[in-house]
Amino acid sequence: MLPNNFMQLSNVAIRGLTLVSKFFLIFFLARFLEPAELGIYGLLAATVGYSLYLLGFDFYTYSTRELLKRERKEWGGVLKAQGTLTLVLYVIFLPLLSLLFVCDLLPMKVVYWFFVLLVLEHLNQELGRLLIAVSEQLYASLILFLRSGVWAILVTGLMFVEPNLRDLDVVFFAWSLGGLLALCVGVFRIKSLQLSGWSAKVDWVWIIKGLKVALALLIATLAMRGVFTLDRYWFQELAGLELLGAYVLFMGVSMALMSFLDAGIFAFIYPGLISAYQQQDTAGFRRGTLKLLLQTVCVSVGFALIALVAIGPLLVWLDKPLYSQQQGLFVWILLATVLYAVGMIPHYGLYAQGRDRPIIYSHIASLIIFILATWSFMQYWPYLAVPLGLCVSFFCVLCWKSWSFYRLTPAPYRLFQS
Repeated sequence: MLPNNFMQLSNVAIRGLTLVSKFFLIFFLARFLEPAELGIYGLLAATVGYSLYLLGFDFYTYSTRELLKRERKEWGGVLKAQGTLTLVLYVIFLPLLSLLFVCDLLPMKVVYWFFVLLVLEHLNQELGRLLIAVSEQLYASLILFLRSGVWAILVTGLMFVEPNLRDLDVVFFAWSLGGLLALCVGVFRIKSLQLSGWSAKVDWVWIIKGLKVALALLIATLAMRGVFTLDRYWFQELAGLELLGAYVLFMGVSMALMSFLDAGIFAFIYPGLISAYQQQDTAGFRRGTLKLLLQTVCVSVGFALIALVAIGPLLVWLDKPLYSQQQGLFVWILLATVLYAVGMIPHYGLYAQGRDRPIIYSHIASLIIFILATWSFMQYWPYLAVPLGLCVSFFCVLCWKSWSFYRLTPAPYRLFQS
């Protein structure tokens, strides 16, 4: 019993340290780098994050279920088939992604770092998902910490003691080194599991079937994540690279809310909602929904109040007048993030019931609404058009999911009984 408790506590501690590291990294980068450099960092990070879906195609949503259905001796064949698909996707999309630099959407000076980081992040992401699927959560958390946390701590420490290292290339080198270490740990752990079945032929029929299953959710994911990537490019076009640095800083602070909610609330509550619905436990489903509602709203409101009070002194500490001058931008970005967070309440309520269709439709609509709203606002308030567009988009998604949850949830499972 003690080892299990110790492993669970270690898992939570590692993930918590990773979140804290990512949260403070953005502040130290804002202090040590020029605003334009922070803008480039934000563009590259967002583009890498979006491109991961092209290389992975969300195929794990299918392969993980298939893996757990089969005997352990067949797992090697499943992983071999997924690896083959990954190679095919690399051949297709890596050359296409070079158009980002040909079209000058990203500066050519980061082309090498982009592809190195993209491949490392994708391989580590898939290894982490695989380790979670085979109940190796501690190793999955360790990989996450190496690729997202430990390098952030080291690079900020180096920049603090050595001013000559305050350079964007140093940041990307540290990120790459962290990703490489994470990859080595993940490969070592998978190899130690001594899986069999690697000699099986690649099942292309199985791969095609999996692509069909994953495609609908992938489209929805690409649409929603597209909002969080297009916003940076659009803001750069409207306000310039230096002001984009302020946008990246404020977005990094605001999105810390989602990191805390994902790790501290959503990950613990939504599995219980799924279980309660499958077992037809109406009281348990209502209790879980109420807990999700109260905790999400309380944390979101509390985070927003603390952020609004603390942002002023933090910007003074950064000693970059540009950030302080753009502080009004933070209020709208924070509001958009809170709307997005609250929208996850009906999202998980629908997901627990297997109601994927309204989630998919609302995510696709979010990108369309964001484009239309931002285009409308830019005619009058160009600097605020992007965050205002985010607010409108996430408010519409919140309403869509809330109405869908009320309409599709059977009466006994609804939170408020008539």
